[in-house]
Amino acid sequence: MKINFTFDKEKDLNNIWETCNEKPTYGCDFKKNLTQNILDICEDKNYKKCNRELERTMNHIYNNSMVPLTIEFFKKSWDKIEKEYFTRLEKITKRKIPFSEVNVYLTTAGRCPYNPHGKPLHFFVNFFASIPYALATAGHELMHIHIHNTDYWTKIENEIGYDKTHDLKEALTELLNLEFKDLWIVDDLGYPNHTKLRKYISRQWKKEKSFDKLINNSIKWIKKNGIK
Repeated sequence: MKINFTFDKEKDLNNIWETCNEKPTYGCDFKKNLTQNILDICEDKNYKKCNRELERTMNHIYNNSMVPLTIEFFKKSWDKIEKEYFTRLEKITKRKIPFSEVNVYLTTAGRCPYNPHGKPLHFFVNFFASIPYALATAGHELMHIHIHNTDYWTKIENEIGYDKTHDLKEALTELLNLEFKDLWIVDDLGYPNHTKLRKYISRQWKKEKSFDKLINNSIKWIKKNGIK
């Protein structure tokens, strides 16, 4: 397994712009993490028309020596838990990890999207996060990528559709609090819209640690109760 922590200025600039222009996600508005001057540059603007001004505004961070140092600290910290993390993830889901390499890009935007099918597979971690929160983010996003690339994804989407599959995928990260928290100490808080579903997942997992049954029961719960 190769997890590459790195920084790509263009990817960060694009993520900042997308954050400025994206609607709230699962009840969370990531724009609140951005300063007003960044919003003024990007909000309701075409990316190509604002990226140069945005880059000039961000260069004081991009050219700082803390960027390579942060990459080094995150990478060394992840290396200490990587083997145990993937061992547990495979054991819980009863599926082998279906990928061998993932790029992890630092971002200054606070919003940490992921791409489970790109070349390379990748996700973002918050440049300003502490090491425990960076590790928790990595665990969160890698769990998403894993589920996307197993037979679970098609099964769930066939049952409840695209949007609710993404909701369930997010809510399933409650398992990180139950089975992985000792690796990074901090909680995975999830999104406001998934609070009830996460509580249900927690109760079900404590009753029986079967991922297949958890998926089936969660699908039934969503069909009956919706998401919020």
